[in-house]
Amino acid sequence: MIGHPFHVLASVDSTNNYAMARVAEGPVADGSTWFAMEQTAGKGQRGKQWLSAPGDNIMLTTVLQPALALSQQFMLSVAVALGTYDFFSKYAGDETCIKWSNDIYWRDRKAAGILIENVLRGSVWQYAIAGVGININTPHFPEQLINPVSLRQITGRSYDTITLAHELCACLEHRCSRLHPAVFTEWLEEYKSRLYRFAEPGLYRIGNDIFQGVIRDVLPDGRLCLEKGREMLELGFGEVEFVMTR
Repeated sequence: MIGHPFHVLASVDSTNNYAMARVAEGPVADGSTWFAMEQTAGKGQRGKQWLSAPGDNIMLTTVLQPALALSQQFMLSVAVALGTYDFFSKYAGDETCIKWSNDIYWRDRKAAGILIENVLRGSVWQYAIAGVGININTPHFPEQLINPVSLRQITGRSYDTITLAHELCACLEHRCSRLHPAVFTEWLEEYKSRLYRFAEPGLYRIGNDIFQGVIRDVLPDGRLCLEKGREMLELGFGEVEFVMTR
């Protein structure tokens, strides 16, 4: 089960790095989770750094052993995104959404990020190292960040982050324990129903080109179907950037 065992680290460079090192040392039980009070070099998507004041936020990584082919990895991404959505929307309400591919947004602001790294043995998907970072108690963010938000800013309350981390693990377990190709079509439709900017015009960037587009679909392999004028683009991870405004 996700969160069993649950390890609390006082300080670490990155929970994903720490979990990856444990896997490199030998077998790790499915669901083993590491929670950090402080990260000194937290990892985000596209190599971005994710920092947090000690004890303020959820920073955890769980090690999973997916019973899936590597070609089905977007199924796991959807399950983790939906589990994180389930958790956050319980507190933040129905203005919570999922930004493709697996950030958690509230209105137009980023509340959480997910980074899944894979460990392969030959062609076998041995482990998925799933890191989740959620803004919980941060009262203010640096001016240079465009659109972050914390649960405290949304609700006006402060929270015990370890208690909430256990709740998050339960939500992830609920999704990941049921993960199977037979449910994926249903879950993909649910994922799209929660998707930020789905069927709505928004600004996007590909290279130096900024344009207005509309998300029309997400394919089973995770590609984003983005309508640009009369053209339908099918884009993989890292090929398009959402343009955000304050």
